[in-house]
Amino acid sequence: QLQLVESGGGLVQAGGSLRLSCAASGSSLDEYAIAWFRQAPGKDREGVSCISSKGGSTQTADSVKGRFTISRDNAKNTVYLQMNSLKPEDTAVYFCAVTIAYCKGMNAGYFGYWGQGTQVTVSS
Repeated sequence: QLQLVESGGGLVQAGGSLRLSCAASGSSLDEYAIAWFRQAPGKDREGVSCISSKGGSTQTADSVKGRFTISRDNAKNTVYLQMNSLKPEDTAVYFCAVTIAYCKGMNAGYFGYWGQGTQVTVSS
């Protein structure tokens, strides 16, 4: 059974950086596309960024483009989200999730395994 564990969240001032990690156990991530989603209080879950199984393609939400970068290290069975120039509106719980092969437009309904989430809080 694939399990995902996020880490790296915390409290940071606006303009700062964080790097989130999503570590997998129970199965290799090689065949999966992995995405980061986020959910702020009172808002719908939003796809942030996704990377395909071979790392050849990525998708990134317009709201974070140019500030967030997704990457994967299949040898470590881990995916990262580097977040720079953070803004208060980036405050949310961040989740990683997987689907087979391709990102499928970051439609959450296609992602079958989810982590428990890590809180990111950006103060102004």
